Amino acid sequence: MPKRVCQHCGQPLEIPDALVGEPVACPACGKNILEPRLVRPANEKIKLTVLPPPPAEVFAAARLAELARQIIANVQTVIVGKPEQVTLAVAGLFAEGHILFEDVPGVAKTMLSRAIAQSVGCSFKRIQCTPDLAPEHVIGGFILDPTTGRPDFNFGPIFAQMVLVDEINRASPRTQSALLEAMGEGMVSMDRVSYKLEKPFMVMATQNPIDQEGTFRLPEAQMDRFLLRLSLGYPEAAQEKEMCFRAQQQHPIENLQAVTTAELVLKCQRSVREIKITPEVCDRLVALTRATRQHPALRLGASPRGSLGLFRMAQALAAIQGNDFVTVEHLNAVAVPVLAHRLLVRREAQKDFPDGAAVIRDILAQTGGRE
Repeated sequence: MPKRVCQHCGQPLEIPDALVGEPVACPACGKNILEPRLVRPANEKIKLTVLPPPPAEVFAAARLAELARQIIANVQTVIVGKPEQVTLAVAGLFAEGHILFEDVPGVAKTMLSRAIAQSVGCSFKRIQCTPDLAPEHVIGGFILDPTTGRPDFNFGPIFAQMVLVDEINRASPRTQSALLEAMGEGMVSMDRVSYKLEKPFMVMATQNPIDQEGTFRLPEAQMDRFLLRLSLGYPEAAQEKEMCFRAQQQHPIENLQAVTTAELVLKCQRSVREIKITPEVCDRLVALTRATRQHPALRLGASPRGSLGLFRMAQALAAIQGNDFVTVEHLNAVAVPVLAHRLLVRREAQKDFPDGAAVIRDILAQTGGRE
């Protein structure tokens, strides 16, 4: 039985369970030690006070630039001589986008992806694509639990914060399409159940642009999901020499430590959205995207998703450079990596414009931008 103490005389006593909440007389002083329960009128409404959520912490541009410099410097202990590509990759992370690294084999596409993931302290998974890779190998599937006899969902490698999809064009179209919902919505659906992916979430894919035998070209819808397409290229002779000395005893990626956390990355992503962009700069942004839809060398221009990607990347680059507002120079700097992979060049125009990047440079030159 519950023990009580009379609030009048201090006498301890025990109360039967059936009388809890009812007025009971104290055997010592005779006074009731418990007040009757308050009875609420039948028609009385309960008033709930909804408190506003605490304001999200927003970093100033100087703080964003400081964190970005730490990440970039850490990555550059592994990647030698590619400061522009590393900066754009970190900007893509701050802009909440996905990155496609397209280049020949052996130029550190995979190493750059791993270095970014390890530098920001996020969980990391690698998917090595082959033609026989099935969607369930990416997103997971149901397996029978031998102890309970019930099916349990086995989470695939897509359930990580940083996912490297190596040689994505070697996977079949069916497997490539398994990434679309994860990249676009940040979730995975299986058997009428949707699973949210942990944030920050970023897909970094690599592909080889030459010798396409046995590969499957990414469709335009999937290419449009990537915020950036970056190419690393071969290093200079001095850089290649330094790279050899760095890896003499052990590859630098093995000892790379995190310089920030996933929570800080999320705050950086929220803070990037606060970087100001004037209507005049936004007009320039929209005009640049719309010019791709009217260029005579193209049969497919950039989509509105391209405008949004250009908007967010310009904000991220401005923040990384310590500016609290976007300028036209920021737009011009990210126009090629953000828009070029979304374009399709007409066959008859490929002599003058071999790829989408050449078209973007032509548009920038015509409108007074950087060539």
